[in-house]
Amino acid sequence: MMILDVYETEGFFDEMLDDGGAPRSGMTNIVEKLVSISQEEMVKQQESAERTLREMGITFTLKTEDGNTERIFPFDLIPRIISAKEWSWIDRGLKQRIFALNAFLQDIYNEQRIIKDKVIPAALVHSSPGFRRECIGLKPPRGIWAHVTGTDLVRDSDGQIYVLEDNVRCPSGVSYVLENRDIMKRTLPNFFDVGKVCPVEEYPSKLLEMLLHLVPEGTERPTVAVLTPGIFNSAYYEHSFLAHQMGVELVEGRDLVVMDGYVKTRTTRGFKRVDVIYRRIDDDFIDPLCFRPDSVLGVPGLMEVYQQGRVALANAPGTGVADDKVIYAYVPDFIRYYLGEEPIIPNVPTYLCENPEDMGYVCDNLEHLVVKPANESGGAGILVGPHVSRGEREAYREQIKLNPRNFIAQPTLSLSRVPTLCDAGFEGRHVDLRPYALYGKEQYILPGALTRVALTKGSLIVNSSQGGGSKDTWVLAE
Repeated sequence: MMILDVYETEGFFDEMLDDGGAPRSGMTNIVEKLVSISQEEMVKQQESAERTLREMGITFTLKTEDGNTERIFPFDLIPRIISAKEWSWIDRGLKQRIFALNAFLQDIYNEQRIIKDKVIPAALVHSSPGFRRECIGLKPPRGIWAHVTGTDLVRDSDGQIYVLEDNVRCPSGVSYVLENRDIMKRTLPNFFDVGKVCPVEEYPSKLLEMLLHLVPEGTERPTVAVLTPGIFNSAYYEHSFLAHQMGVELVEGRDLVVMDGYVKTRTTRGFKRVDVIYRRIDDDFIDPLCFRPDSVLGVPGLMEVYQQGRVALANAPGTGVADDKVIYAYVPDFIRYYLGEEPIIPNVPTYLCENPEDMGYVCDNLEHLVVKPANESGGAGILVGPHVSRGEREAYREQIKLNPRNFIAQPTLSLSRVPTLCDAGFEGRHVDLRPYALYGKEQYILPGALTRVALTKGSLIVNSSQGGGSKDTWVLAE
């Protein structure tokens, strides 16, 4: 049996095949390649890919009731393909959005013009857990706050792409983009003759180039380091991978010390100055003298050195306010305010429960909506109204009423699907897309992205911590 013989496209927007089962524009070559392979052969290749993942140690840490469990990151061999035309539109839209988010961060920690002009209420900004009063007056190197961004995009049943959320603190997952491509080349190298696929391998060099752009003036031989919380962090593999690919130090807080007005790292030859830190630790933990005093992960005195311009941090402290899902609802207004432009990529329509009228609508329509905590990540705490019991909706309604500022709601989107190898054969599974952007001397959007796939049938939750996996994302060159 050929792998797409019994594939069904009805009911959702399938990105590879139209409702009649014919290849969409630009998909003909890959579909012809797929139908030439038997399901048995594809299963064999999938098993080979999973063995390679285990051998390469490509894992993430899953928190369970029994403790932390190390697992390979689930990977599906059928690629997700994006045309050159559509990617060009995504590229422009992301650059516009990231520029506006950086302008917003610079503004709210300094002049606060956007608050004075009543574009966004001061109370919403100041009540955000990601807003750091310690960062008021801060002016990061080169005026850039969010150096590394991972923006989550989704496609609805009509084919329209929306921004689902912004990730500008410590976005993770880019290592899987690079490793997925490597696995694909090892396992199905002949697939790449279907068209010219944009390479993704240059990301580490682009990341290093961006970090070096932040080096304090007058530094002759700069030292860059990746700061990790340690081996028990769920993204530790990525921290280690990126440090190795860039050829820079991977350090923990205990490896660094503030000395003589600089940040230095311990080496076998004594202390060595560190000039740029790509930090993969949340604000709360980076400096116990500035943020949480009980943190053992950070570096005492780091923020003072940073404020004096003697070390650069990427991303800048305080960026977490832009990850707040309530703040997200205002990003189209940021684009209009700072850039004088209409948003290229729209937001998902969003109800803010802190607004009494919106809260009334949400509480009366939970069975039709997706409700999210404003500052959780990894799919935690999300209520998918149509997929839960009445009792669960009632309990969630009470949570909303107790703390309306902490919740937003959105329509239940019919996320697009891509053919995926499953136990019962090849079936459509829902996907999202996380492109990665770097902001240094100029903006760079990696021409490829992390496609996360909900491996559980019918599920709309794609996060790895909730049972999701990933696919290689092919951006076709013109």
